[in-house]
Amino acid sequence: MAIESITKTLGSGSGIDISALVTSLVEAQTATKAAQLTAKNETLTAQISATSSLKSAINSFDTALKSLIRGGAVSTQPTSSNTSLLNVSVLSGASAAGLSAQVEVRQLASGQVANSATVADKSAAIGQGTLTLTFGNTTVVDGEMTAFAAGPGTPVDITIDATNSSLQGVADAINAKKAGVTASILTDSTGSRLVLKSATGASQGFTLSAAETAGHEGLSALAVGVGATGTTIGSAAQDAIVAIDGVPVRRAVNSIPDIIPGIRLDLVAASVGTKINIGSKAPTDALQQAVGDIVDTYNELYAQLKTATDPVTGPLRQDSAAKAMLRSLSDLSTRALVSGGVAGSPKSLSEIGVSTNRDGTLTLNSGRLTNALLSYPDSVEAMFKMGAGLSAQLSSIAVSASSTIYGLGASETRYTKAKTALTEQQTKATEAAEVLRTRMTRQFASMDSAVAAYKSTQTFIENQVKAWNSDS
Repeated sequence: MAIESITKTLGSGSGIDISALVTSLVEAQTATKAAQLTAKNETLTAQISATSSLKSAINSFDTALKSLIRGGAVSTQPTSSNTSLLNVSVLSGASAAGLSAQVEVRQLASGQVANSATVADKSAAIGQGTLTLTFGNTTVVDGEMTAFAAGPGTPVDITIDATNSSLQGVADAINAKKAGVTASILTDSTGSRLVLKSATGASQGFTLSAAETAGHEGLSALAVGVGATGTTIGSAAQDAIVAIDGVPVRRAVNSIPDIIPGIRLDLVAASVGTKINIGSKAPTDALQQAVGDIVDTYNELYAQLKTATDPVTGPLRQDSAAKAMLRSLSDLSTRALVSGGVAGSPKSLSEIGVSTNRDGTLTLNSGRLTNALLSYPDSVEAMFKMGAGLSAQLSSIAVSASSTIYGLGASETRYTKAKTALTEQQTKATEAAEVLRTRMTRQFASMDSAVAAYKSTQTFIENQVKAWNSDS
């Protein structure tokens, strides 16, 4: 408040605009350093932005390629001549190249489904005792179990007492055991019934026996097994049966990954006698598109990197990590991506039509790529395997660029710390300028006061002289 009061009266004695004078003097002493700090701040901001953008760009490139490969678009895919009966897919890391077989879906795997008679109120007590669930192989005729051979598993006991003696309570108690049978309540206009369902496979047939508590009988109405009269079996447990080139094979499930190496068979419907041909289709069009997209993405990233490392205007012109990334990208097209293969097969992008221009960008010779795909489809496809080939090379560049020890990640951390320190310097410089302004203001206020006093004395003397002259 004292300084504010002073600045309002400055110049009243001397007639000089001391406030403007102080501002000019402070700026003259601090302008150079302030300009230097501002310029450094702008440089660091540009460096942080450039490193962040380059890290994001290379990681996006890497992620996009991995997603493309993971989706299977650039891999040979298995085909089915009748997808209404059978679907086929390739397992992760496997190849469908050369696949050729004939499949017949003779039987789908199913689980046992049994249901009780209806009751009017699913919340009303049915009975108490112990239900015992036993798994094994069954024979079912017209909804009735006619034979049962228990499996090696231990039977599961389910206690039913006053707390869970209703139909809903029984269903909840069975589900709580998580024994391999799912219980649910199905309700319609006729009432509610207990529905029990097992997993698929012939060994997943089951019986449910009841040991009733005296005086609380009724659980036997839910029994499932040979001679049971209160339940009906709507679906018997059975294995899937498929014939591969005429050889029958059984499995407990309808999604089968272990009959044909590297191939998953998903059974949709059974049709005895119907032969389904499975083969493979090379991703020729997808690979053409993928290589073109890779060239375009590379050129965008390369241009961004060249701008950032421009020897005159680039914010990262002295950044070793950015220069290392540029070198790594520059020879990407000539690196060997695959090994082995038939004699003369391509092993690098440059050998399938991707050439490097004088300015470092890439160009795709579509005709040469087409010839490579026709002559060496397996070798070209091998360049686009997950964790190998181009994916491995690009991932290595991305990891190096993101490193917080030696990559752009480390550069970004360094620039960020420097900017934080610079901000502190700017704050201190601003505070120092204000201290200087305060000191100068006080000094000139004292001077102005002295000048005012002198002027007052001068005025007094002038008035005295005038009085003396008028008296004479």
